Amino acid sequence: MTTSDCLPSSRAPSSQPTYHTSLLTAIDSRNHVHLILGTNSLAATRVAQSLAAGAKPILVAPPPPEDKPLHYSLQKHIDDGVLTWIPRRLVGEDILDRGRAEVGRVVDAVFVTSTEDMGWSEEVSRHCKRHRVPVNVVDAPALCTFTLLSTHVDGPLQVGVTTNGRGCKLASRIRREVAAALPSGLGDACARLGEVRRRIQEEDRLATKGNTDVVPAMEEVEEVTDEGVDDSLDQTSSFNKLVTEADLDAAKTRRMRWLSQVCEYWPLKRLAAITDADVDAVLQSYHDTVAGPLDAASTPPSPRLGRVILAGSGPGHPDLLTRATHKAILSADLILADKLVPSGVLDLIPRRTAVHIARKFPGNADRAQEELLSLAMAGVREGKTVLRLKQGDPFVYGRGGEEVEFFRREGMADDRVVVLPGVTSALSAPLFAGIPVTQRDVADQVLVCTGTGKKGLPPAPPEWVASRTVVFLMALHRIGGLVGELTGRVQGEKEDGEGGKRRLWPLDAPCAVVERASCPDQRVIRTTLRYVEEAIETEGSRPPGLLVVGRACEALYTPEKGRRWVVEDGFRGLDLDDFVAPGIAAME
Repeated sequence: MTTSDCLPSSRAPSSQPTYHTSLLTAIDSRNHVHLILGTNSLAATRVAQSLAAGAKPILVAPPPPEDKPLHYSLQKHIDDGVLTWIPRRLVGEDILDRGRAEVGRVVDAVFVTSTEDMGWSEEVSRHCKRHRVPVNVVDAPALCTFTLLSTHVDGPLQVGVTTNGRGCKLASRIRREVAAALPSGLGDACARLGEVRRRIQEEDRLATKGNTDVVPAMEEVEEVTDEGVDDSLDQTSSFNKLVTEADLDAAKTRRMRWLSQVCEYWPLKRLAAITDADVDAVLQSYHDTVAGPLDAASTPPSPRLGRVILAGSGPGHPDLLTRATHKAILSADLILADKLVPSGVLDLIPRRTAVHIARKFPGNADRAQEELLSLAMAGVREGKTVLRLKQGDPFVYGRGGEEVEFFRREGMADDRVVVLPGVTSALSAPLFAGIPVTQRDVADQVLVCTGTGKKGLPPAPPEWVASRTVVFLMALHRIGGLVGELTGRVQGEKEDGEGGKRRLWPLDAPCAVVERASCPDQRVIRTTLRYVEEAIETEGSRPPGLLVVGRACEALYTPEKGRRWVVEDGFRGLDLDDFVAPGIAAME
């Protein structure tokens, strides 16, 4: 688990780490000029890396002794005309006049591949640093201004690991372990999805250019343009922002959001298996209107009617599934999963089982729901066992009751519709964050609320009760509005309404944002209502998440004076032989 915090600008951090970390970057090195100093095997590796990145390497080194010919791969690159060799020792002018004309002939990077003469290596390093030329000296971290990562490459996908000079062999081992855990074909998936993104942008640009009446709002343009540009950023705080009916003509925003959420929610194995047909489906299904529900009536009926199972998949970790739901996953003929069902749970589905993941994204939830129900009825008429797999518990903001009503209207008897409970995140997420939603002398009641009402309308805000813990689901995308409703009067609200005046929440009320509860990338942001909107905007979004408000947030946690918020990142997992909830462990 890693912890970070945000402080007022006038306050310095209370302690500094005992080690430094690097700013990891991915540099577009096409046409850059790299000087490689040395003729050993490492020099050959650096030349190969430089060429692979699209750079132009120049080998600067005296000819090797006659009994030690030039490394064969270096000689081959020279013979092929892709490597220039200056057969002498480096001089200072080489660094300043061998580069590209557009940067004043200064080279872009220098690699020293031998430590036989440390005095000379130190001189090269000082000269590079003086002229702000990036330099890397093998086995001499103090002389380097940059280091290279141990890298796994799969098409456009690159995964790099560094130990910041504390063990290159360990970095290599970690890189191999990470790469082995990734599904094969993920690089091709990155290329395909990148092509989808490019085609969507191009089609929308041409459509907008051809229709002078369509002028997208600046907010929409920025959201689409910036999506996916910077790999270092988490999702923006508006990632799951609701799209109302008035916004449904913004096809550009809808399609790009759908693509973003495919990348965010689909399991990596499913993404790695994406095909050209899947790419075409993404482009064709969301041009102007979303494809309507399938025509279930056209499905030939089966002599034997199937059944539907509505089941909750829990908050995230597959160990939190009930045994009944696990059995349903293994035995179902067709699984219709909501997009928020965790990838760890979806990985349990047998390969033989047909799976459909809901095409739900902001602005399309109702149509996607209709599509799922049509698919379910088609499966039932074919005599199949259909599993409607939901996140959390199906009856806690999961439309489970509405779906039961739908199947009854379709003529299905109660014995053909089975509902299985799930562990709801409303109670388990606070637990994994170390928040006891009830505790004597702190909180004697729990209220579970939605932060977003039907069609995006804000629900009636609950009043403040000192001994109450309130858990808000589906609220983080409109956190500013929610905080305003809790701490102030809403439009149309009377000072003295029925039952008396609603007690407003204090801005200093403790709260916590819990995202991806029980998943490996779980994150907890501890703050107050005063700063929670700023914290979410700063830290970004990692949906799904919820908001917990009340004194219980500080029952097992004591905030440090002066800190606006604290971020706790990571989940250790469920080791039942030696288990401690990570949120609690962080407070000990």
